[in-house]
Amino acid sequence: MTPPPTSSDTGTDAIWHPSPNSNARRNDLRPHLVVLHYTAMDSAEAALERLCDPQYEVSAHYLIGADGTLWQMVREADRAWHAGAGEWCGQEDINSRSIGIELDNRGDHPFSAPQMTRLETLLSAILQRWAISPTGVIGHSCMAPGRKSDPGPRFDWARLARQGLAAPIPEGTGAESAIAQEPCAGMDHFRALARARGFTADVDDATLLQAVRLRFRPWQTGPLTDRDVLPLLTDASRAEA
Repeated sequence: MTPPPTSSDTGTDAIWHPSPNSNARRNDLRPHLVVLHYTAMDSAEAALERLCDPQYEVSAHYLIGADGTLWQMVREADRAWHAGAGEWCGQEDINSRSIGIELDNRGDHPFSAPQMTRLETLLSAILQRWAISPTGVIGHSCMAPGRKSDPGPRFDWARLARQGLAAPIPEGTGAESAIAQEPCAGMDHFRALARARGFTADVDDATLLQAVRLRFRPWQTGPLTDRDVLPLLTDASRAEA
């Protein structure tokens, strides 16, 4: 059986529950992304069993229960099987490039305060340990648009962003602005900006728009607007606008 990680490996007090569903990262890659998921199961215990069952060939590095309990199933240096098909910033094999964190949530209710607090502590340590930028913290839906929707519209990305644990969300792009329906410069412009920010999967316009909204404007519906463009603008592109 795989021995538990030492504190120098992870710096966490996670419960070690090893999963056989892991292997070495390919091509000597190091993690430069963190991918967040929800479990979509009835309990953390059910998710833990699934993530450690060789029959299902799925795992993650960490699982956080609704009560804040933290389990570790795969060493951070190893490759967990959590991301599947997809790409980010034009790169595939996201499993070899990332650390996966599962959150005990069905996707139809808010994430609990103890769970979010534990996630913030864990993320802070991971980003520091691997020198990962906050922009490298993404959702499963970001790198697998159309195929995955987690961590879903109820996940509080703005909370992470305020603590420097995710890409910032410009003011005016949240749920309170969903009623605004300004005309947009166009889908080609939106697609180019989305691609520059990492959304490079080969998907149709509607799927891309949904993926970006899940990350930045989860309650927005309807056609593309300029407020969908705003969170994709970098400082350079803002200056050109």
